[in-house]
Formats: sequence, C-alpha cells, structure tokens
Amino acid sequence: MIKISLCFIINNELLKEEIWKKWILYNSDIINIYFYYKKYKEIKSEWIKNHCLPLSFIKSTDYLHIIPTYYGLMSYSLNHDKNNQWFCFLTESCVPIIHPLEFRYLFFTHYKQSIFSWKKADWNIEFTKRANLHLLHKEYHLKNEPYFILNRENVNYCLNFMKYKKELFITISNGAVANESLFAIVLKYYNKLKNYDDNDSHSKKEIINKVSTITNWTKMTSPTSPFVFKDASKENIDYINENKKNNKYSIFLRKIDTSFPDEILQEIIMKTPKYKYLNFKCGILYTFLSFYYLFIQYQKIIFINFIFLFFICFFHQKIFIFI
Repeated sequence: MIKISLCFIINNELLKEEIWKKWILYNSDIINIYFYYKKYKEIKSEWIKNHCLPLSFIKSTDYLHIIPTYYGLMSYSLNHDKNNQWFCFLTESCVPIIHPLEFRYLFFTHYKQSIFSWKKADWNIEFTKRANLHLLHKEYHLKNEPYFILNRENVNYCLNFMKYKKELFITISNGAVANESLFAIVLKYYNKLKNYDDNDSHSKKEIINKVSTITNWTKMTSPTSPFVFKDASKENIDYINENKKNNKYSIFLRKIDTSFPDEILQEIIMKTPKYKYLNFKCGILYTFLSFYYLFIQYQKIIFINFIFLFFICFFHQKIFIFI
C-alpha cells in the first residue's frame, strides 16, 4: 500500500511528542516516520530513537545552512520503503492541526501531487545574499516555504539535481537560508513549476501552490524566526482556524511551544467542518482498498481495518478520538 513519509528535522526532541504519537496511530498503516537529529546521545525518547536515521546520513549543519538535513531524509526515506509516495518535511516545533481521517483522505486523493508553496523572491537579491541567488539567472530568483510536501517524483528530481548539477547545487546550498529557495529552483529547472489558470482544478496540477504548514510570518519573534504559538489566546486560535478554513491543505502548524495546551490542540485537530462528508467519501475509498488487500493479498490486519472502516462509512460515527 502507498505510504506517507513524515520527515522530522529536530535537535533532540519533538515538542509535542504525545500529540504526534496519538495522531499517527490512527493512520499507522500508511505512515513511516524518520528523524534527522544533531546528537543521538542527547535524545531521551525511545520512540524517536526507534525512528532515527542511521548515523551515516547525518551531516554537520548550522542554523543558516540546513540543506543536508533535507537530503539526508530524502535519500534514506526514498529507499527505506519503496511505497513512500508523500514526503512531509517538518520540524520539532510542528504539530498536526487536522483530523487523522481528513489527512488520510488528502493523501489518497493527492498522493501523486506535491503541496509546495513558491513564488518569486521578494527581497533585494544583490543586498541580501540568501541562497546566493545573485549568482543565478533571473528565472531562478525564487523562494519557497521551508516546510512542504513533495511527491516521490519530485524527491527524485531533488536528488538528481544534487548528483548531476553538483556545482550549482553547492553554490545555492552555501548561501544562507538556502532551504527557502533551493527546492523551488530544482523544480523550476525540471520544468515543474507551471503557471496554471486560476480556474484549473487542483487535481490537474502536478504541484499545488499552497502552504501545507501554517506559519505566522507577520509577527516574527526574530529576523529569521516566525511567531511562536505559546498560548491558546483567542487571537491565536482565530489565526489557526481562519487558515484552516481558507486553505484545505493546511495540515500542520509551526511553531508551537511546549506551553500551548494539549487539550486545546486536540480540539483543533478534531474539529472537522466537513466531517460527515469526509466520513462517507473516505469510508467508500478505504472499504474498497480493504476489500482489495483482504482478498488479493490476504493480509489479516486489513480485515480488521475493513470492519473498522465499515462503521465509519455507514454509521458516520466519530471513531477517531484521542483517549
């Protein structure tokens, strides 16, 4: 079965580990987890240790130069499981903000696409030497959101670019904050960044130019760091809900602080406006998939999944709950 690769870039912990573990549990049959870390010995969580990359994939990085973290995750996860189709890049301060069932539905309906927000660079290329864009042709003066979802094909393009355009790759990577430009440049090089008509259905697009990780850049905590969500103030909750409402691809949130209440975060996750619609649609889809695996591949665990999803489809109950 096709799967999702959750690729975390951390120092030594996941700020909301328990939230993540509960959220992942409901889709554990289609999720693989990978952690890129700094110092393995400083990791206390056994759960994280069990999903860490081998040491051979870990390279030295600093705050402004983290391209090796992405490529370590890509290189390992791409080959670790050939069924990985979606590669979600996340940090230790990210959290999920949509229902597990909604996430599953988005994956099965968009796994051949990337959810990747990009645009023209909006800074003075000559004054600010980010990603060394001043050394590149104008068509490559691009920026992208630093945390995104790529499909398997586009991950392969990224790895091929590093291999076959090595000099250009090194030039860009040596620039500061290159992770906010490199991937748009790679996809532009392979002619994947296309200007679609606004009326085109998202289903027709290879790359959906939308944010998958909500980040508040309007209230930055430092010149290079976005706003940190520390409390469940009305302003913060409204910001999250408004972004979810306006962008159905808003799956994750960054940056969350440990002080943000878990119970409020769970309420946000479980709040799904189109829940019944999703229940029915997902139920039909997963019931079909379960039948396929039950009778064709004889996987016993799928039989349990089938029974479970049968109730979702026909009784519309909120089965996925945090306990």
